[in-house]
Amino acid sequence: MELITLIASVKFGYLRIRMSNQGLIFLPDISGFTQFVNATELDHSRLIIQELLEVLINANEGGLQISEIEGDAILFYRFGAPPTLNEVYRQVEKMFRAFHQNLIAYDNRRYCQCTACKSAGKLTLKVITHYGEFTGYNVQHFYKLIGKDIIVAHRLLKNDIPDHEYWLVTDALSPTGEPAHLANWMTWNEDRQNSDAGDVRYHYTRLTSLKDNLHPDEPPPPDLSKKQLAFSLTRDYSVALIPLFHATGDFNLRSSWMENVTRVEELNHFLPRIGMRCRCVFDNGEEVEYTSSSYHFEDKLIEFTESESSTGNLIYYTIQKISENHTRLRIDYYIPRGWWARYSSRKQRAFLEARFDQSMLNLDTFAKQLQDDQKWCEDEQAL
Repeated sequence: MELITLIASVKFGYLRIRMSNQGLIFLPDISGFTQFVNATELDHSRLIIQELLEVLINANEGGLQISEIEGDAILFYRFGAPPTLNEVYRQVEKMFRAFHQNLIAYDNRRYCQCTACKSAGKLTLKVITHYGEFTGYNVQHFYKLIGKDIIVAHRLLKNDIPDHEYWLVTDALSPTGEPAHLANWMTWNEDRQNSDAGDVRYHYTRLTSLKDNLHPDEPPPPDLSKKQLAFSLTRDYSVALIPLFHATGDFNLRSSWMENVTRVEELNHFLPRIGMRCRCVFDNGEEVEYTSSSYHFEDKLIEFTESESSTGNLIYYTIQKISENHTRLRIDYYIPRGWWARYSSRKQRAFLEARFDQSMLNLDTFAKQLQDDQKWCEDEQAL
């Protein structure tokens, strides 16, 4: 088909319309999104969805282009001859497994006990694949797709398939009818949907079996065998368990109570979990990178550890509920056996102990303020 280019100047920018060739439309959609967002805390549900969408984008290995992100879905496309169904399936498999591996990993490493974080594992994925004719156009730096087959693909998201995790293939992409059994677990079902362009016939298969061999990557417990205790500090607070945990465990809040910290730079992760990293910058120019290395949660006890990247020092936080509004925090500061224990001066250790002691005193005021501002209660186990 001859490529026609129309260039026009418009009031709000430069508009270029290209009458397209045919191409693949690849539309992964997060199932359960609406209920998840409506029933959970907006802040963390937003970050969870954002991370999952990025997982899908990073799993793109088929040269797909992104037209737009549509809340809970990504409109991928690729102009050119139709790909083989085996090629499309490999892309579906890659995205589906990456999506669920990320959810499993997050559930196994998350700090947060809020409704959004606890229920994220119920989310899943369906993928609509279609082949048809559409056009792309630019308005300034935005690229959009239009055409009847784009409309068809979107309408196929609103189908009567009772399942919530499946791969849908239209007959335009599989013109010979039922697709081949690309995996031994596949069972294809046939259906059709009415559209302005007429009946759209399609086949679909469940993707649930792709989760069978996904296993959590269990984080190891803190290894103290090569550490020695440098000092231990304990303080009681007139706040509930969760707000004290929120204050101490959230890297972004460190500058509010950690003595001499002027700012915190988040190095990775949107949500608190094992493996998150930050850099604390102190008022004397010192920079210390912390990595969350372990976490354990019970109703009346929370334990988590952090490692200092440059020294190997480890900070062990233990938060214990004494009563409804009475909590105890213990900080155990460990240093590596060997060179640090031999060569660090008593003065250096005294300096670190004084810094943490003052930090725990600062935490008293900050944690109370945080609890008052956030109106925390015991069943709002959020971080």
